Amino acid sequence: MGRGTWSWIVPDGLWEIAKPLIPPSRVRPQGGGTQDTPDETLFAAIIYVLVSGCAWRALPPCFGISKSTAHRRFLIWSRAGVWGRLHEAVLHQLDDASLIDVTRVVLDTAHVRAKKGANTQVRAPWTGASRVPGCTSCRTPTDCPSSSASRRVTPTTAKD
Repeated sequence: MGRGTWSWIVPDGLWEIAKPLIPPSRVRPQGGGTQDTPDETLFAAIIYVLVSGCAWRALPPCFGISKSTAHRRFLIWSRAGVWGRLHEAVLHQLDDASLIDVTRVVLDTAHVRAKKGANTQVRAPWTGASRVPGCTSCRTPTDCPSSSASRRVTPTTAKD
């Protein structure tokens, strides 16, 4: 695919790594239906959406597939673990070619499930409202004209 139709979106060699990882399409037991879209085209469309960050509904018509087909196949491949295995395969290939240094690695908890969590929940300290002046220009509550402590009873406020 690197030099093929979708080389503008799929980097050289990525399709060759991904092709054996993609599960075969299921054949409908009742037969019929439409002709299956090539996995190469679907892969390029999914990579386009993932790289560009566009919504599935904004998938360009140049791929020749519907947004629902691309999204459905993305979900099927995700459930089959294609993306995790593809990530590992790319890392192994980079390591074999000495293009990656794994002596310093950062572990991201978004990819590693915590098998055992904390036994008790820790409550956050109470952060209730504190008594502060009603405005930022006054040093004390009594100096603040908006503070109830500074209000003097006058003929106009006595009726309130």
